[in-house]
Amino acid sequence: MKELVLATRNIHKKREIESILSLEQIRILSLLDYPALGSIKEDGESFEENAIKKGLSTANFIHKLTLAEDSGLEVEALNWKPGIYSARFAGPEQDDRANIEKLLGLLKDIPWERRKARFRCVLALCAPKKVLEVVEGVCEGMITFAPQGKFGFGYDPVFFLPEYQKTFAELAPQVKNKISHRARAIEKIKGRIVQFMQSLDV
Repeated sequence: MKELVLATRNIHKKREIESILSLEQIRILSLLDYPALGSIKEDGESFEENAIKKGLSTANFIHKLTLAEDSGLEVEALNWKPGIYSARFAGPEQDDRANIEKLLGLLKDIPWERRKARFRCVLALCAPKKVLEVVEGVCEGMITFAPQGKFGFGYDPVFFLPEYQKTFAELAPQVKNKISHRARAIEKIKGRIVQFMQSLDV
């Protein structure tokens, strides 16, 4: 069976990407399967730079086709922050709850109509020493005044989709996995993954 490595140790992202990809005859691995590969510093100035760095670093070390992702939340009232710093918005040792608390604190005096936000995801498909494809997916929404819902992870409890009248965390996973920024990016790259799996010896 052919193998695709996801350049992440985030088990939530692995499960979500694996579910969206739904590739038969392809085994999905992650960096949790390769503990010898140390931490990859995400010091790029954009989602694309970080995704490419993670993808190439992983593919060069493991010698397998690798899919790397960098994603985050951008809030208009905060000049599109936290952006690439979304995962460590409240500090490197903090968690999702702390990140949400900081975000809501910064927005506490911002009225509903100015709470526009978007999730952005960039995917980089890499082979050893090669960047094969880079795509982006975006999902537009609003930031709620308090967390709502029990599904998902990260900022999902405060990311509200007006067309569904629910946050990502209130949507069933199978619904979110059809409309999210990550789903939109994966849809663009899925065919290329299959194509390269068939043609590359990685």
